[in-house]
Amino acid sequence: MGVSTSEKILKTRPSLSIPALPRLVRLAILIAMDASVLWFLNRLFSLGYVPLAAAILVILIFVNVVLLRQEAYPVRWMVIGLVFMALFTIYPILFTIWVSFTNYGEGHLVTKEQAIDQILKMKYLPEMGTAYSWTAFKSPEGDYALWLKDAEGIGYLATPGELHPQPQPGELGIGELDDGGIPKTIEGYQRLNAIVAATDQNLTEILFGEEGRTIQVRSPQEAAELLPLYRYDSDQDGMVSLETGIVYQNIRGTFASPDGTALRPGFIETVKFANFREFFVSPALRGPLVRIVAWNFGFAFFSLLLNFSLGLAIAIMFNDPRFPFKKVIRSLLIIPYTIPALITILIWRGMLFPPLGIVDRSLEALFGWAPPWFTDPGWAKIAILLVNLWLSYPYFMLICSGALQSIPDDYYHAAQVDGASSWQQFWRITLPLLLVAVGPLLIASFTFNFNNFNLIYIFNAGNPPMANTPTPAGHTDILISYVYNLAFTGRTGINYGFASAVTIVIFLIVGAITLFQFRYTRMWEEVSENV
Repeated sequence: MGVSTSEKILKTRPSLSIPALPRLVRLAILIAMDASVLWFLNRLFSLGYVPLAAAILVILIFVNVVLLRQEAYPVRWMVIGLVFMALFTIYPILFTIWVSFTNYGEGHLVTKEQAIDQILKMKYLPEMGTAYSWTAFKSPEGDYALWLKDAEGIGYLATPGELHPQPQPGELGIGELDDGGIPKTIEGYQRLNAIVAATDQNLTEILFGEEGRTIQVRSPQEAAELLPLYRYDSDQDGMVSLETGIVYQNIRGTFASPDGTALRPGFIETVKFANFREFFVSPALRGPLVRIVAWNFGFAFFSLLLNFSLGLAIAIMFNDPRFPFKKVIRSLLIIPYTIPALITILIWRGMLFPPLGIVDRSLEALFGWAPPWFTDPGWAKIAILLVNLWLSYPYFMLICSGALQSIPDDYYHAAQVDGASSWQQFWRITLPLLLVAVGPLLIASFTFNFNNFNLIYIFNAGNPPMANTPTPAGHTDILISYVYNLAFTGRTGINYGFASAVTIVIFLIVGAITLFQFRYTRMWEEVSENV
């Protein structure tokens, strides 16, 4: 095979030699970075954060390949940006997809190993067990000792691994006893104040006494000979109660007894397509979800229709060169677009809020009645559409004004010669040619309003609430605000897995709309070429 000219140039070009010292410094920095990241990865894996650790490991390998391979030299200038993109954009997307196939949520936030470990730490007081009152002592090195007294007043000195019954003053470093039978001093230890000892969380984790007779602090007043309450049976994949013998089977990440009693905490477990199946076929969710999805499409459609119609009407009005003071009026009409939406939504909320809002009070004064903007589902939707109209019409006014300037006047002159009316000129000339320019922006606006979380949440948080729904839902909720309620404000428990599944459904819907936009935009471009 022949060698191309570019390959010949690359072969004959002298390689740039980098001095040894800068290369060693760069390699030392890379080794130090790898060591610190690997230590961090070890911590993540030990704590059970496997997805994040795996993502960081992949990024670390990529960075090392880019910095060590000569072929990847051009990518080095982008490596920081690529790392941040992978960590803060790609990883959250992949993590959301993973969560959607799990039961991740309230009560299921740790790994199975962590949940089993916490449950196995639970203790109980058997019938033959002894309870004691206790007084804590602590050494300068941080070691603890307990002076115990049983119901008969017999004293014991307990340390981790040892238990000494009825020690007398002078033995084991024990000093004089006070009126309560408690040593005033123990050699090598300092007696703790009762309040300080009661708030010391380390005490409840320590097993005092000897093997076969361990004693643990269970309350500010009591220590007892506690035994493990549960035992994990790997064959049954369940927790066996050593007190009652009941087996708690693993059911979707929760150890539950036959009567439905669940042990906490639960753990993260894969549930396959259960969240998606629940979204589409659950009878309990079908009612609110159907209404939420219908309103979501209706809100996006009517917002686009009203906003575009008003913006276009104003643009056509001011497109007439004979309109007086049009520059001043047009500047005033742009003001709603310059004010942050957060402030505008709060202002409208205050103006409509009964009974102090100026709009509500004015309607009451003029007609003796004002719409229940926040309590009636229909009027709440109208209020949201009105606020969105105020926020968005300046945008459409601007883009339509620019698009109208691009339509040649010759078309209108020819139409007038043919006897076309103003209405016919609008439908046959203005609107078709206008859509060539603003059509993609209209579809983009529909997509934006489909996920317009800020307006819904700030104005009325999706209220008024729907009655008799298993999950919190409101009549003005759209899918994105409904997902927010599921993930962060669920009154029946936070459910990140289900919320992630709904998020993916929203992504697919928006993706379909975007693909439709690209396809339809290409068709508009083909039409425009023939105009």
